[in-house]
Amino acid sequence: MNEIILQNPEVPIWARDDAFPAAPAGWGWVDAKRKTHVCDSLESLATAIREDRDASVALVWAPGHPRMILPEELAGMGDALRSARARWSRDDLDEATRKLRWFGLILLGISAYTFYGGFLLAGKLATQSGIVIDDFQRLTFATRAVLVSTQCGIALLMFVILAFIPWYQARKRQANLVKWTEDGIAKAVPSIRFETWLGWQHAPLTKVFLGLIGLVALTQIFCKVKTEGWGSLMVLLHNWDGTSAAGLMKDRYREGEWWRLFTAPFLHGNVVHLLMNASAVAYLGKRVEVFARWPHLPLVFLFSACVGGQASVFFVAAPSVGASGGLMGWLGFLLVFETLHHRLVPLDARRRLAAGVVLTAVIGLIGYRYVDNAAHAGGLLAGMLYAAIVFPRSSSPARPNSNLTDRIAGGAAMFVLIASAAFAGLRVMVNQG
Repeated sequence: MNEIILQNPEVPIWARDDAFPAAPAGWGWVDAKRKTHVCDSLESLATAIREDRDASVALVWAPGHPRMILPEELAGMGDALRSARARWSRDDLDEATRKLRWFGLILLGISAYTFYGGFLLAGKLATQSGIVIDDFQRLTFATRAVLVSTQCGIALLMFVILAFIPWYQARKRQANLVKWTEDGIAKAVPSIRFETWLGWQHAPLTKVFLGLIGLVALTQIFCKVKTEGWGSLMVLLHNWDGTSAAGLMKDRYREGEWWRLFTAPFLHGNVVHLLMNASAVAYLGKRVEVFARWPHLPLVFLFSACVGGQASVFFVAAPSVGASGGLMGWLGFLLVFETLHHRLVPLDARRRLAAGVVLTAVIGLIGYRYVDNAAHAGGLLAGMLYAAIVFPRSSSPARPNSNLTDRIAGGAAMFVLIASAAFAGLRVMVNQG
C-alpha cells in the first residue's frame, strides 16, 4: 500500500517519493538536527533504530532507495521499531508518573495549607465578631477558601497541564503498543511521514513571530529586574510587568486607547504562559505558513487577535495579555482549511488539531479565573470564518498558491504586527523607566 502512495503523482507533497533528501550510498540515518550517521550494514542500522533512546532516528537510507525514507518504511525494521517504541513508552510513562506524583504533592500541600489557614481564620473571625460557629461551619469556610484561592487555582492548572495531561498521553501511547504490528506500522506511515516532513520545512515568518514575542518578553523581564532588582527573578515565574503599560486594560481601551488591542498579544504574564504560547506559535505557525502560504500567517493572526480581544472586552472585565487569541485563530483556520483541502493533510493529523481544541476548552474550564476563554473562543471562530471565506473547497492534493493581492495584504499585516510588538516593548520600557 505504501508503494502505491509513494509512486502516485496525485498525492500531497509530503507523500511524494522526492519529499525527503537524496540518499547517500550504503546505510545510515539522520537525526532531528539533520546530522547524518553512517552504518556499515543493514544489521547495524537496525541496531541503531532498536537502541534509539529519544526518537533521534528521523530518516534512514539504504541501497535500493534513491531518497531518504522513514524507518517505518524500510522493510524488516518491524522488530527494531517495536522494541524502540516500547522503551519510549515505558520511559515516558515513568517520567510522567514521577511528575504526576510531584505536582500532585505540591497541589495537595498548597490545598492543605490553605484549608488549614481558612479553618483557623474562620474561628478567629468568629471570635472577633462575638459569634459562635461549629466545626461544620469552619470546614465550610475552609473549603470555600481553597476553592477561591489563587494559589490553589494556579497549582491545579499546572497539575493538569504539566502532569496529568502528559501522564494520560503516556498511558495512551503505551496502550496503543498492541496496535504496533506490521499492519499498524503501515497505517501509521502517512501520519508519521506528514509530521516528519513538516518538521523539515523552513518557516521563516514563524521564526519572526517567535522573535517578536521573545523580544517583548525579554523587555518585560529586563524592566522588572531593573526596577525591583535581581531578587525579583523568582517573581518572574508568577507575575510579569507590562499589563498596565500595554495590556488589554478594558477601561482604558473603552476610553480611547484602541492600540491596546494590538499590543496585548505580544505581552505575557509569566514564563509558563510564554513557553506554552511559544510552542503553539512554533507548530501552528509553521503549519499555516507551509500549507496556506506565508501571507495568511499574519493576516489570520491579526484578524483573530483583534476579534478575540473584542470578545474579551465584551465578556471579561479583568485585564488580559497573551497571543492566545491569534493562536486560536490559527488553530480554527487550520481546522477549516484542512477540511476544505482534505487531501492535503492526513486524517489523523486533522484529528489532533480537533483534540487541541478540546484540550484548550478543558484547560479553560479548569482555569476559568486565569484563562481568557472569551478571547480563545473569539479567536477560534475568527480563524474558522477567515478560512471559510477566503479558501474554496478543493479536491486537489496541491497546496494553494498566493497571489499578488495576498502578498500585499500579508505584508501590510506583518508590518502592523511588527509595529505593534515594537510599541508594546517601548510602552513597557517607558512605563517602568
